[in-house]
Amino acid sequence: MDKKSLTAVARQQLKLAAGASSGRSSQTLYGGHTHSLRQTVIALTAGQSLAEHDTPGEATLQVISGTLILISGANEWKGSPGDLLVLPAARHSVKALDDVAFLLTVAK
Repeated sequence: MDKKSLTAVARQQLKLAAGASSGRSSQTLYGGHTHSLRQTVIALTAGQSLAEHDTPGEATLQVISGTLILISGANEWKGSPGDLLVLPAARHSVKALDDVAFLLTVAK
């Protein structure tokens, strides 16, 4: 059994993102290349984004703090704390409206 506080990890990643020239930081909490499930906390400072990319399998994004926009083609979804967004199978990007931290869950 392993227990982690998503709030504490998000807070730590936001501090790291604020100090990074890229304005982003992440930490994988569970899984990796040898697992079919991976969960990663990603933090972006306001105005930063994850460029358009393919979904590497079934995936969800749960907003821990802050606000973001998930963009896929002409579609946009706003995510606020507590929101769970199912990532589309199509190419998509993520933009931070303000400092944001979210849990990305991917099943391959």
